[in-house]
Amino acid sequence: MRNWIKGLLTVGAVAGLAMAAMAAAPDAKKTEAAKPKKSQYVIGMVAKSNSNPVFLAARTGAEDAAKAWGKKLGVDIRIDWRTPVAEDGQKQAEAIEQLVAGGADGIAVSASDAKLLKAAIDSAVERGTVVVTFDSDVPDSQRLAYFGTNDFECGKQLAGELAKSMGNKGVVAILAGNQNAPNLQARVRGVREGMKAFKDIQILDTYYHAETPQDAVLKVEQVMAANPQITGWAMVGGWPLFTQNALKSVAGRAKVVAVDALPAQLDYVRSGEVDTLLAQQVYEWGTTSVQLIMEKLVENKQPASPIVNAPLVVVNKANVDEYGKNWDRWLGKSK
Repeated sequence: MRNWIKGLLTVGAVAGLAMAAMAAAPDAKKTEAAKPKKSQYVIGMVAKSNSNPVFLAARTGAEDAAKAWGKKLGVDIRIDWRTPVAEDGQKQAEAIEQLVAGGADGIAVSASDAKLLKAAIDSAVERGTVVVTFDSDVPDSQRLAYFGTNDFECGKQLAGELAKSMGNKGVVAILAGNQNAPNLQARVRGVREGMKAFKDIQILDTYYHAETPQDAVLKVEQVMAANPQITGWAMVGGWPLFTQNALKSVAGRAKVVAVDALPAQLDYVRSGEVDTLLAQQVYEWGTTSVQLIMEKLVENKQPASPIVNAPLVVVNKANVDEYGKNWDRWLGKSK
């Protein structure tokens, strides 16, 4: 809602993200001997929320990859979008069961509740449906693979980017959202581990809050008022950046680096209030999910590892406008 490439993506590479579906399409030579068993395939997609732009980008990626694979294989591949309006693990489980009953060949799911979805995923696999997870895993299930961010490494990368912005010295606060979220806790651990490399940087503390823009902004303001010595914020999620004028208490006093790079968040990079955003590969959640499923269905290919890590895209002033063009396409604005 994951080993890691250390080099930063260039502006040209960022611009090419929108064409990633072609990279997920099969190589003609590799699939020459692998004949599709059917003329039509259905892949169900069950994301967390129909209102979250990251999942709409994933849907576009899946649909683009389905077209590319269909053209290469000479078959029809349809994406059956079964995502609830708001996060609801029970509705996700019901969607998986309905997809299996309807004969879906594969399912890609981002789990809102891993414990709740395990039984539905295991039942689907036992009945012959290929299941992969993206963004949010169900590690104890029989799913084929998971594609997403390595949250611990994400935290370490966040630490490195912030330290660079701060000149490798100063006092850091960590903004961490829900204290009980395993992925966020892994990112916090990564930030703390990454900062060990910078002897002149002190981590003051980790600050949790309800995951709304308003609560996040309030927490930052309260912490800045009580701790004027803070010169850097490591935001393991970009919650405050979904609202305007969120960083008034920080401006001119502290550097900010955050995870995620949605349209509203990009404006903070443009204005210089945020130095760097680390974007998750939201479009590729879709393209890679389709790739993993079709390789299994057509070639009976297993991924080299059940955990397929997705490197983060570094977004800063040099490439923010180019990266922003992707969102026009992912959200259908350029169609």
